[in-house]
Amino acid sequence: MSKVEILEELPRLTPQERGEIRRKLIELDDDEWLDAHDPLTDEEKALLEARLAAYEKDPDVGSSWEEVEARIHARLTRSWSPHSRSPH
Repeated sequence: MSKVEILEELPRLTPQERGEIRRKLIELDDDEWLDAHDPLTDEEKALLEARLAAYEKDPDVGSSWEEVEARIHARLTRSWSPHSRSPH
């Protein structure tokens, strides 16, 4: 199946099928979220440094990765549910 055929087929899929495709694309692109051709800005670097310093000062404050992942999953599930008309 060509890329053009895949893109033409997407609107015909159910919301659940499109959700499966989104999850697969995220899985496939997981290691490519930070692109060497699109480096962090000074502002983004400063924000990361500040967050790291805050964590090093008190590592027990904040959420575990499992908690964050669960919140993200819940938000995506709500945003892309079969009853929603558009993502929020």
